[in-house]
Amino acid sequence: MVDPRAYEAMAQPIVGIRDPYFLELMSEIQSGLRDVFGTRNENTFVVPAGGSGAMECAIANFVRPGSKFAIFAAGHFADRMTVMAKRQGANVVRLEKPWGEVFVAEEATAFLERERPEVIGFVQAETSTGAYQSGRAIAPAARKLGALVIADCVTSLGAMPVELDAVGIDVAFSCSQKGLSCPAGLSPISVSPKAWEWLEKRPEEPSSWYLDLRLMSKYFEAPHVYHHTPSPPLYYAMHQALAVIEEEGLKARWERHRQASERLITGLVRLGFEPLVKKPEDRIWHMTTVVPPSKVNEAKLRENLLTKYNIEVAGGLGQLTSKILRIGTMGPLATSESVDFLLDSLQASI
Repeated sequence: MVDPRAYEAMAQPIVGIRDPYFLELMSEIQSGLRDVFGTRNENTFVVPAGGSGAMECAIANFVRPGSKFAIFAAGHFADRMTVMAKRQGANVVRLEKPWGEVFVAEEATAFLERERPEVIGFVQAETSTGAYQSGRAIAPAARKLGALVIADCVTSLGAMPVELDAVGIDVAFSCSQKGLSCPAGLSPISVSPKAWEWLEKRPEEPSSWYLDLRLMSKYFEAPHVYHHTPSPPLYYAMHQALAVIEEEGLKARWERHRQASERLITGLVRLGFEPLVKKPEDRIWHMTTVVPPSKVNEAKLRENLLTKYNIEVAGGLGQLTSKILRIGTMGPLATSESVDFLLDSLQASI
């Protein structure tokens, strides 16, 4: 759900892309993104694309042809990172687990010490499974090897802890339409000083001109060298959405999402649904995945929710297609009232 203030902001007059007001707006967005990312990274800005565009941006800039790229794979979007890295000509090695599980430090360390990759990728909040992997089990071993760590924070940013600096993540990308409660189309990215220095020394240019971070960054710093044409309404929306987060307080926002998750899981279990992610500490707070009761047709259930109650619930992706529900309680929807309405509607629709 888009935050009402983001909707209102998009109705404001469109100014030029070098207008002083717009440039100041960009700077404030960068500051707000540093807060939600939990970082001091100077190179924190937005990629003019959806979340997968930001994923490709991260891979294209930091995964070189012939380099070894290690991926922690336990979901659809880890597989997508794998495909992108292979298209860059990387030697991709994978540590795999069943979808819905997370990696522990011992297995992550053994895998990385065996493979000794130059770059490592993992999904912090796997949208296809509802599993949350903070990165704390992965980053320490990566640091010992001197490897760069890329994290997919598409679902986590703005609704639960990301904490780039504390975890030790070098490159993180996200999107606008999930935890930030904006329309899709702008995707935050943040790069550590270590990773940026690596990028500056990269011997060849990235394969993509449009997604070249060194070129893109010049638009976000004086003298604001033209690289792409931004969409002011999307920036207006993100500016206000970040203001909403600042006013609520990041930790208060996290807690609101956590409480909504607990309330939802409790109610779903009472109705006979089974959480896909078994351990509560491994669950995304605002994107809940459950297996329906055995006699329930998940497609028909989702159709009933949409047609009768105007509630849209997603089905599974990849190997979980037709097997689970993926329920978002993000931003304005993370309230006890919204959760109770959904549970009542589910009970009436089964």
